[in-house]
This record gives sequence, structure tokens and C-alpha cells, in this order.
Amino acid sequence: MKRRDFIKTIGMGVAAMVTPGCASTLQQITGKAYSKRPNIVFIMADDLGYGHLGCYGQKYIQTPNIDNMAAEGMRFTQHYAGSSVCAPSRCVLMTGLHSGHAYIRNNSEVQPEGQLPIPAETVTVAKILKKAGYATGAFGKWGLGGPNSTGHPNKQGFEHFFGYLCQRHAHHFYPDYLWRNDKKVSLDKNRDDKRGTYSHDIITEQALGFIQANKDRPFFLYLPYTIPHVELAVPEDSVKPYRGKFKEILIKDPRPGYISSKESFATFAGMISRMDDGVGQVMALLKRLNIDDNTIVFFTSDNGAQGGLWQPLVKMFDGSGPLRATKGSLYEGGIRVPMVVRWQGKIKPGSISSHISAFWDFLPTAAELAGAKVPENIDGISLIPTLLDAEQKNHDYLYWERRRGQAVRMGNWKGIWQGSKSKLELYNLSTDIGETINIANQNPEIVAKIEEYMNTAHIPSQLFPLL
Repeated sequence: MKRRDFIKTIGMGVAAMVTPGCASTLQQITGKAYSKRPNIVFIMADDLGYGHLGCYGQKYIQTPNIDNMAAEGMRFTQHYAGSSVCAPSRCVLMTGLHSGHAYIRNNSEVQPEGQLPIPAETVTVAKILKKAGYATGAFGKWGLGGPNSTGHPNKQGFEHFFGYLCQRHAHHFYPDYLWRNDKKVSLDKNRDDKRGTYSHDIITEQALGFIQANKDRPFFLYLPYTIPHVELAVPEDSVKPYRGKFKEILIKDPRPGYISSKESFATFAGMISRMDDGVGQVMALLKRLNIDDNTIVFFTSDNGAQGGLWQPLVKMFDGSGPLRATKGSLYEGGIRVPMVVRWQGKIKPGSISSHISAFWDFLPTAAELAGAKVPENIDGISLIPTLLDAEQKNHDYLYWERRRGQAVRMGNWKGIWQGSKSKLELYNLSTDIGETINIANQNPEIVAKIEEYMNTAHIPSQLFPLL
């Protein structure tokens, strides 16, 4: 199928996707009819590595609220982001299409503000849930279309938006303005390089207001936080608990206008703890409103930990855990991410899932939770059976691509191709989670099968060619 025809097919109207009265997977598994469809909350950190949370082995940074989510819900050990960088990962999440099919496959900047927008006809999880009668709100970092573009969240199914439309703008935690739908909201306390309004805090406030306003109807809250993506900046009350606990270094951001910190480790740890506090505020409000048991909450990260200049942060906090590499790489450290899901009374507390899953599974999961028909031309598979401890359908393979690179996970096998001058690398993740021993030469049949998947999973894109 030609790329243009494929995009047109997946862009069909969502009117046919909602089937009132259809038996949901949830009902089929439990044998119960649910008169109230669950609220859906999806919280996503920015550049949070596999090892940055206490429930994934973090020793220094305190994340009690997310850890409590894991204790009361399910922790996934083999969950993957849509890509190893921001925009394509978010596109995969919103559309249920892996990066060989998704419209956005790399970060592509638009001036003066924004990134390449997703097309107007794109079918998103927000459009599906809105059509199903859900209130829909997004608060935080968007990255799929700037002001007045076809990709603006208000044109992609979100009735309410507050935050950063542009990823570059989202690098700064004390911006002059944020967006409320299509209007700029001036943050006067940040004018003239002052630091009066920390964006994470006001984004959390707006998200809490959305929950409060929609407590009596089903809602979908998408909360893509900007922490802990650098710049290194957080209010003093978050730095203070970590001050003096590390042999500090200055990590100087060379970009003009970016905040650096002489207390790099304490600041970074404080950022993650402040993000965790925001998660705690959401969870606490759900309980106060007595909608906790009818709300499913997801927490994850958009890709792996940020390396490069900030590699000392990765090393100090073991940000990638046992995984190789960091953000931007198709090795595990760039794409395997934490995921915790809590649903009081439905998901077994303290459960751990090794099911191999990815961002493109969220759309069908959310659609089935809402009683909506799942689009046919997607790559995702609903995770409801895993969440409810029932028999789960597995992927034949998972696929990622970026310019000059492809990766496939097939069972425990992981294949990576890194450009025309390289040969495919092969790793057995069951015995080599750190991808240290390339065993491609010993397994030619596995290599051939993975190469076949790479060829068939990739639909050529003039915007984002592989080479």
C-alpha cells in the first residue's frame, strides 16, 4: 500500500469507531456489565529513564507516589516507548501506529514555534474517546503541531489544552507564557528572567481543575509532564532535601538562555521528586472525589534518560538501569521505559508483568475501556487482559525506526540495524539485557526473520526517509 493511501485509510472518520452497547473486553473477562465507564488518566514523564524510579530500583531519588501506584497496581518490566525521541514517540501514543507507519517519525522543527503537525484527518485516541462521550483534556507538552496548525490538540480530539505546544519551548521551566487552547497565557512572574512561576506546578493545577470539573462524567486526562527533561531547574524546596548528599559538579548547558545548576545532582533529583509530587496530587484528588475506584491511571515516560552532556546524571542515578545507551538510541536504554498502571479493585495490587508491550497498545486499550470500537488499521493490541490477569494476545514483533536505524524485538530476540554501512546486530534479551554480545553470526535464520520484519513494517516516507 502506498504511504498516501495508508494515511488516508487510517485517517477515516471516527464516527464508525464507536459502537454503543458493544460488549467490551472488560465485560467479557469479568462477566460483569459496567454502567459507568472508567475515567482514563495517562501521565507521561519526559526523558525519565528505566532506572529513575524507586519501584524500578532507584536508590537516591525519592518517588513515593509512583512507587505507591506500583504497590497498589501493576508494574511492567518490558514496556516500550513509541520512539527514542519526543515527537515520534507521542505520535505513536496518540495514533496506535508504530513508527514504521506513523506520520511523525523523528523530531522535525517548525519555526517560529512548534513541530511538524500531524494531519487533520489523523485518528487519535482523544478523538475516539471524545466521540464516545468522554471529556478530553491534555496538560503539559504536546509536540505534534504548533499554533494554528492541523496538529493543534484542539483539532485532534482534546477539548481542553494547557501547556506547551512546542517542544523547544518546553525546555524552559520558567517560560514567559503557556498556551490555553489557542490563547497565550502570560506568566508575568517570569518576565525579565525572573523565576516566579514554575511551569510544572501550574500545569498540575490546571489538570486538577479538569478532574474537578468533570468528576461527574467519564473523562480522559492526558498529562505529559516536562520533567525531567533539561534545563536543570526546580524551586528551592525541591532541591533542599537532596542538598549535601552528593559530590556536586556543574553541568553547564551551552545553549543561550538555558538554566544550569552548580548543584546538578540535587537539582535533577529534586525535579523528579517534584514530578512525583504532582502524580501524588492527582491520585489524592481522585480519592477525595470518590472516583478513585472508577479511574484507571497509567504512568510512563516518552523515551529513555537523556545522555550526552548530561551523562553524569545518568551515571550518578543509574538512569538507564541495566540497559544499554540512552535517549536517541534504539538500544534498550533509549526505548524501554517504566510503566505502572493502577486501577483500584480491578488490577491486582503489587503485580508485575513481563508482557512485551509498547505505546501503540494504549489506543486500543483506551478504546475498549470506553466501549468504543477499535480501529482496524493500527498496530496496537489491547492490554486489558494483562491488566485483569487474563489470557493476553502477544505481538509477533515490535518495531521502531529512526533516520539511519531500525530495531525489531521478536520474543526475546532484539535486532538493530544502524545504517547502510552496518550489519544487523542481534541480542538475546533473556540472557543479555544490556545488549553486550552480538550473536548475529551464530543465528542467521533469526537475523533473516528480523530483516523480513524490518522490510515489511516500514512504509516509506518522503518526510522521514530511513537513509
